[in-house]
Amino acid sequence: MDNTTYKALARFAFLMTVAGLIGFLQGNMELYLLLAIGGFLVWHLWNLSRVEAWIKAGAREDVPDLPGIWGELVSFIIRLKRRSRSRKRQYRNLIKEYRKSSGAFPDGTVLLDGQNQILWFNKAATRMLGLRKASDRGQSILNFVRRPEFVKFMESSTEEEPLVMPAPREPGHFYSLQRVPYGRQQSLLLVRDITQEVTVEQIRRDFVANASHELRTPLTVLSGYLDAMADDPGLAEAWGDPVREMHAQTARMTEIVAGLLTLSRLEAQETEDDLGEAESVDVPAMLAAIKKDALAMPGCPASLELNLHSDARILGSEADLRSAFSNLVDNAVKYTPAQGSVVLTWESGPDGSATFKVKDTGIGLSPSEIPRVTERFFRVDSGRSRDVGGTGLGLAIVKHVLLGHDANLIITSLPGDGSCFSCVFPASRVAKPAE
Repeated sequence: MDNTTYKALARFAFLMTVAGLIGFLQGNMELYLLLAIGGFLVWHLWNLSRVEAWIKAGAREDVPDLPGIWGELVSFIIRLKRRSRSRKRQYRNLIKEYRKSSGAFPDGTVLLDGQNQILWFNKAATRMLGLRKASDRGQSILNFVRRPEFVKFMESSTEEEPLVMPAPREPGHFYSLQRVPYGRQQSLLLVRDITQEVTVEQIRRDFVANASHELRTPLTVLSGYLDAMADDPGLAEAWGDPVREMHAQTARMTEIVAGLLTLSRLEAQETEDDLGEAESVDVPAMLAAIKKDALAMPGCPASLELNLHSDARILGSEADLRSAFSNLVDNAVKYTPAQGSVVLTWESGPDGSATFKVKDTGIGLSPSEIPRVTERFFRVDSGRSRDVGGTGLGLAIVKHVLLGHDANLIITSLPGDGSCFSCVFPASRVAKPAE
């Protein structure tokens, strides 16, 4: 207890002592004690009513002059009020600075509640999405951007990847939209103009496609001449090995060009939304043919097993799926030692999905390598890659084929412990076997 409390108790004790003494002298101690207690309570209630009236007035009127503990209480309330005002000023200043800084962002920023209703947005969002400050707050963001892909993106609770779509108000521009959840069912919608990135990427794709087309013809001519030279009995013996090496490198270059053309085609083609127009691909028969081709490859492991646990078909492109599955099997065969094993599995999931797995006992991948294996020309072991051949484009082709079929590629691997590549197709891409 502080000094004020001790003083209050001392006053009360003094009052009771005086009242008791007077009551004793008058011969009625109980009456005088009750009167003293009653007066003491009335005095405190009067002070309490003054404090209450002051607080109800907003604690802004003249401060009441109160004695003892009530004066201390009023002083404490005043200190709290001042502290609260100081904190409110700080918070207001922080909010103002945040709004100024967010308003200066070149990217659009929109705060949304759990129903995708607009809580706040910055100036960039006003320009990019056509929002107005006064009337648009409290409305759904879907009222302003009505593109089907955006509606699907906002209504999905599992979308993690940014959405790239044409700008709704700026023809020729492209936006990247990302939704970041926070708080209680609230989210932050970030809109970024990526027109330059899209343009550069398109230029790159066009260059690769055009360069590959232009290289194909001269490579065909070179290959023809080298074939003729290799078969020429009059070719000098000293030229035999160089011609064979040039022929092998020309064949490798032709394979790279073919891979680049395939990637360009896969990147350029749009995903078919109407699955009714897609082929019903007989995956079990395709895998049986791929296994037969793999057994004929040089250095094929001693054990190559095919497990068909499902007769499900896939709605899509047979040529693209064959290319993707063949690349996965070829990689497994090339990077698995002769005494190792490769297991191919085709199975259905309880949710109606279908999965193609390629599991090997090869060199494996480190955790840092797994995210990069689908990049173009990425090599895990450059020395081993030169020995086994290949273009470094196989897994990139696999990735794009699966994207075009709404499928996911799941990779699990450890160095020296082999790898498992799983192609998971959703139920919407799975068809019943032909009768």
